[in-house]
Amino acid sequence: MEEKKRFKVYKIIMLVVLVAFITFLATSIGMYQLFMNGKLANQPILMTQGSNSDIAVALNRYKSIIDKYYLGEINEEKLKEGAIKGYIEGLDDPYTEYISKEEMKDYLEDTMGNFVGIGIYMVKNTELNKVQILAPIKNSPAEKVGILPGDLIIAVDDIQYTGEDMSIVSNKIKGEEGTTVKMEVLRGTETKTFELKRESIKVNPVEGKVLSDKIGYIAFTSFDEGTAEEFKAKYEELQKQGIKSLIIDLRNNGGGIVDEALEIADFVTEKGSILLYEVDKNNKEEIKKSENDPIINVPIVVLTNGNTASSSEILAGALKDLGKAKICGTKTYGKGVIQQVLTLTDGSGLKITAEKYLTPNKTEINKIGIEPDEKVELPESMKNVLVLEEKEDTQLQKAMEMLK
Repeated sequence: MEEKKRFKVYKIIMLVVLVAFITFLATSIGMYQLFMNGKLANQPILMTQGSNSDIAVALNRYKSIIDKYYLGEINEEKLKEGAIKGYIEGLDDPYTEYISKEEMKDYLEDTMGNFVGIGIYMVKNTELNKVQILAPIKNSPAEKVGILPGDLIIAVDDIQYTGEDMSIVSNKIKGEEGTTVKMEVLRGTETKTFELKRESIKVNPVEGKVLSDKIGYIAFTSFDEGTAEEFKAKYEELQKQGIKSLIIDLRNNGGGIVDEALEIADFVTEKGSILLYEVDKNNKEEIKKSENDPIINVPIVVLTNGNTASSSEILAGALKDLGKAKICGTKTYGKGVIQQVLTLTDGSGLKITAEKYLTPNKTEINKIGIEPDEKVELPESMKNVLVLEEKEDTQLQKAMEMLK
């Protein structure tokens, strides 16, 4: 399957977006077949100029005024970049963004999993217009200092930001290994300040264990390159220990590479099963199907919550629609669109929402989410706890009950 992989952007959520300090899916940011929920276009896109367009005329008018009256020094490159960003922001799409030439290298490295940062996935919370923490990565600086899913980033190094500034926030948090960054977050009504040292981050290992009654448990928080193979290896390890059923924990999983999610679905579903519909702006459908006979034939429950997004929803939706798993927990986030990342000839890039996806039953996900078969809330006192004791995790306990 390796040679068939196209790279798609993922988290978040919301956009689940993955950044150098570990953001996405977008995700949002999402992003991705090589990226968090999107496609990588290998050929540069030629830049064209429509000098007679209304936009060009308007910009030239303002340029004339600036040249005539502006007192300060004029940086033409910054003006051009600002104009492009503003034009794209006018789409009012949280997942579409301009990536400058300087940012593209870091962006590509981020989506490949080469990370130095504080270890968080983040997404744009459009309702509150804030950058929201989707989840910290296990054993990352962010987890160690106590940053939690749902925290809203207010300021970085004493400069305040809104949800519109997610790319800026990402860049501000990046830095050299061993340097520090100050981050202020809002948790409920309480403001908290953290000093974090940037480190090399081990992204999202697939973890597993055997629970009581020979129930296998596998958890991971994003779909990165190689996640499906790690998942398979972990399942085979648990299988040798005699598991009779399986829990796949996708809570706080902001998404990632779409093909990785489809490959995991392939492990479970019958050959030729429809796993996903991708639909473009012209309503042209691309159908993704299972290509192999299943290797997992045990009862499955998938755990979800409000931070389960994008590629996670693709996997959960496929297994649910095809009758291969029950969903337990709370409704998923609802990111049902896919981004392409296009490289322009000047070295800059555009991450653009180009397709939506539908589950095998052609169910819409975007801004809707997937409803669980068994709705189970965590106790109020536990909702902001990143690591739950097994006996306190009501969602896990219900999933185990469903499998007994």
